[in-house]
Amino acid sequence: MTAYAIAHLRPSVPHLEVVEYMEKIQSTLEPFGGRFLVHGAEVEVVEGSWPGFVVVIGFPDMARARGWYGSAAYAEILPLRTRHIEGDVVLVPGVPEGYDPAGTAAKVREAMAIG
Repeated sequence: MTAYAIAHLRPSVPHLEVVEYMEKIQSTLEPFGGRFLVHGAEVEVVEGSWPGFVVVIGFPDMARARGWYGSAAYAEILPLRTRHIEGDVVLVPGVPEGYDPAGTAAKVREAMAIG
């Protein structure tokens, strides 16, 4: 099942180390089948607030997403970004083909009736 690395990165002053990070990140993704789906796009806020921008990287599964984030190659370049950009990063599994949220709602409804 597909998995995603999602980053909410805050605005920052441009820095050459961040440029170097961007130049090198693709080579850290390739061994794990990762690919950018969203990269620094301006967001359209429709609820709440969202200071900054979003990055979404897709992976074939959670094992490869975790493998990429924990890899030596990524660990080597990560400080180039974190020294200059604050943000939050999560790894999250996608839903299976044909997912229906009504099924999840039914499970929640059932759990609520028991408790």
